[in-house]
Amino acid sequence: MSVPTRKRLREMLASGKTAWSAGAFDAVSAKLIEEAGFDVMLSSGFAISASHLGEPDVELYTMTENLAVVRNMVRATSIPLIADVDTGYGNAINVMRTVREFEQAGVAAVIIEDQAVPKRCPAIADVLELVTVEEGEAKIRAAVAARTDPDLVIVARTDAGTEEETIARAKRYAAAGADMIQPISRGFTDLDSLKRLRDAAGVPLSLQIMRWLETDLTPDQIEEVAGIAHYPLVALLTATDAMRRNLAAVRAARSTRINLPVGQTPLGDFKTFIGFDRVMDLQAQFLTGTEPG
Repeated sequence: MSVPTRKRLREMLASGKTAWSAGAFDAVSAKLIEEAGFDVMLSSGFAISASHLGEPDVELYTMTENLAVVRNMVRATSIPLIADVDTGYGNAINVMRTVREFEQAGVAAVIIEDQAVPKRCPAIADVLELVTVEEGEAKIRAAVAARTDPDLVIVARTDAGTEEETIARAKRYAAAGADMIQPISRGFTDLDSLKRLRDAAGVPLSLQIMRWLETDLTPDQIEEVAGIAHYPLVALLTATDAMRRNLAAVRAARSTRINLPVGQTPLGDFKTFIGFDRVMDLQAQFLTGTEPG
């Protein structure tokens, strides 16, 4: 599965068209993203930290905890998965191990950011501390050296707060071998500034569609500059909102016979969605010695 999805992602990027993505936090959300028709998916560090630890995205979970979640997402789906691997969990040597582990798990791309350890998610933190550009550059070189499949896409994320510094870092990361650059949106104010970044870096942009990128730009404008456009938190936030409302209604009524939202998945449909009958059929085939169909 991993090699075909990597090639597919490479083909998407080579086509010049924008690949649209949503952020997953477990295997079920990953399957729902695929079912919705997204081209690719992102493993959202923010969402994984919130859903698995109930904690903010400040690099509290370990590389192996992240890897376990991502591996299950890859196994459950067939579209390319882009893994958020935070800072690479250490220095350049740690980055090498991180890239190898996630590559073996079957991801199509990894995103490595240039914050100091422990990082803070820029969606919720106002103050960010960055490593030197030299250290950020070294991590990208290490990631490129560590991959064994040249189709694995290396995305260098810079959390620099100004357009000038973002462009300076992006150029060096691209020169170090990054296939894509991902900026945080606070360093940019309009579409033209993103075009300047893309042109200066000389590689496609990976954009997280949040803040002004989501409110001020149309999808057509995003497609002018983005190689990949991610909605990183849509699955987590919509799931949380739906669960909060439904659980409150069930608790108040002391019954599940309530008016659930339109589109609520019945249990029977969910069994089909997660492949219960398929697994039971396989078990029966193995018990009877017949070939799986």
